[in-house]
Formats: sequence, C-alpha cells, structure tokens
Amino acid sequence: MLLFVGLGNPGADYAGNRHNIGFMAVDAIVRRHGFSPWRAKFHGAVCEGTIAGEKVVALKPATYMNDSGRAVVACTGFYKIEPKDVIVFHDELDLAPGRLRVKIGGGHAGHNGLRSIQAHIGPDFRRIRLGIGHPGAKERVTGHVLGDFAKVDREWLEPLLDDVAAAVDKLVAGDDTGFMNAVASPPRPLEAPAAPARAAAPSGEGPPASARNAMAETLRRLLAAKKR
Repeated sequence: MLLFVGLGNPGADYAGNRHNIGFMAVDAIVRRHGFSPWRAKFHGAVCEGTIAGEKVVALKPATYMNDSGRAVVACTGFYKIEPKDVIVFHDELDLAPGRLRVKIGGGHAGHNGLRSIQAHIGPDFRRIRLGIGHPGAKERVTGHVLGDFAKVDREWLEPLLDDVAAAVDKLVAGDDTGFMNAVASPPRPLEAPAAPARAAAPSGEGPPASARNAMAETLRRLLAAKKR
C-alpha cells in the first residue's frame, strides 16, 4: 500500500496558489484513476483507489502547510504505512515552471510542509518536486508561492498535471526514472514532407546552367559558320 500526499493550504482563498500544486497533482491522479469520493479523516481529506494493481491512499492535509505532518502521521499510523511508501507531491522553487524531479530522502530546503512531515515520520519518503520557478529575490518568495498561477501558466500547468496522472503507474511500480522521463518527454515533432527529387527554379532565375551551356554552344557554332 502507498500513501500519496498532496501539499497545500485548504480553502477557496488558496485553491489557485502556486503553493497548492501538490493538491492539484493529487486531484488529477484521483480523477484519472477513479478513486473513491473524498471524505474527512486524519486531519484532512482522504480517498482510496488502485493503480497498477497497488492500493493507494490519497491524502490532502487540512492542517495548513506548516502542520502537514500531523495529518500524515495519523494516516500512516492507521494504515501501517512505512515512510518509504509515502510519496509527497509539493511545489519546488528551485525548478523551472513545468519541470519535475523525484527525490528520496534529504533535507526540506526550507519548505514548511516537508519540514513538518520530517518532524513526524523522518526524512525517508519520496518527494515529487513540481517546479514553480523562483521569483528572483528572497523577499519576493512568500508572495510568489502564495500567489495564484497566472492564466499564461495554464499552458504548462495543465499538461504537466495530465502527464503526472497518466504516468503515475510507473511511480507506483518504483520506476522513478521512467516516471520522470514520461512526464518530461516533449511532444513528437511533425515529420517534414519529403523534398522533391529536383526543385523547380524560382521565378526570374532563367533556365538552368545545362540549358544555358547548350545555348552558348549553338551560338558559337552559328558564328563559326558565318566566318567560313
């Protein structure tokens, strides 16, 4: 059994925030794979489903980001889920928008949701780092992460969430590299039409060189005949 945790803040005021991309990713997975309806439990919202033959519990903490670990430890304790079977989806400032990386263990890099989870179950869980980009200055970080995605962001955000949901079976199977490759693969370019065997000369360029040479040879012979 696996536990998918989406990180974010509850309530309509935060629903479109960059900080809530973890909620968005888990919602996309739940919709695509036909999980049970959400219900209130474990200081959050929880539902269940099956992906690639594996039972998966999805959790969105309702404790606000800074206290996410309280919901996670309550859920893992009930289902007897080990930290290695916990997968956390969260926003990542240090990745460009639309980029994704999988990481196992490590520090929290100042992310309050990860910090809270580590305080309750330790660091040995998998993290799905969903890039939201950095605003460029430390003093702008809070406004950036708690700001809503712009309309133009939908051009990469919606395809990213769709790809995460479509490729999550690889994540369930433990194929983290396959999952990352499936999400990061660019669309296949359209095939260029085959070039014709011989392109026609553009208008105004005159006859090809072979024709010009033949004409010059004919003129030379006519001039030679007049001199005789």
